[in-house]
Amino acid sequence: MQKVENLDETTLLQSTCYRLPFIVNSDCLSFLNSLQNDLIDLTVTSPPYNLGAKHHTGNNVFEAYDEYIDDMPEVEYQEQQIKVLNEIYRATKQGGSLMYNHKNRIKNGKQITPYEWLLKTDWTLKQEVVWFNGSQNFDKCRFYPMTERIYWLSKGTDTNFVNAINQHDLIKDSAEGTDKEHKRAFPVKLAQRLIMCFPDAELIFDPYMGSGTTAIAAIKEKRKVIGCELSEKYTKISNDRIKNELSAPTLF
Repeated sequence: MQKVENLDETTLLQSTCYRLPFIVNSDCLSFLNSLQNDLIDLTVTSPPYNLGAKHHTGNNVFEAYDEYIDDMPEVEYQEQQIKVLNEIYRATKQGGSLMYNHKNRIKNGKQITPYEWLLKTDWTLKQEVVWFNGSQNFDKCRFYPMTERIYWLSKGTDTNFVNAINQHDLIKDSAEGTDKEHKRAFPVKLAQRLIMCFPDAELIFDPYMGSGTTAIAAIKEKRKVIGCELSEKYTKISNDRIKNELSAPTLF
């Protein structure tokens, strides 16, 4: 993993050493510890869900990341998420926001809701959006779960949010893959539409960059973006996608 020096706004946005987009191979807490207070305008992210070393969607079985086995004891997982979310809060400007994608999970026969840890963080909960992504889970032991959640969290109650996309709180959009990698990725168009709702957000952040969805969405919206990814494999995929996006011809 890459070593990250302390990053303040001047260093990050002006120094030639840190050309944006700035995506590094690092665990998220180490990267967040390098960020100064009040730096980020908007975070759009989807963390690992702690689904186990293997999980299924329909007939598809997915394995954990190369460097990360997604199978922590639930108490430790929730404590880790609280730490990460509070570090993002510290590094976020007053009035900034976090769009946090997660889901209700079933473990040991009972549902676990993200509210179990979200309400223990420093963030203000602004809204819950339901994302109907059509995940194929047809276990007959319960109603078929086909939705995830996007939690809009803010630092303070006053934000620069505007519903520029005229969207209600139920979004229908399929998850997407990336050249047979990261098969259940957050859709670029959805991340892009979320960013559009924060017109004054200049610096976008994702601590779980994965295959680069947030970065691509930010670039399409002409925003600056920084982030980190634990997997060396996905860091490369992310940076390759960014290079392709930046080199793509534009109409204007």
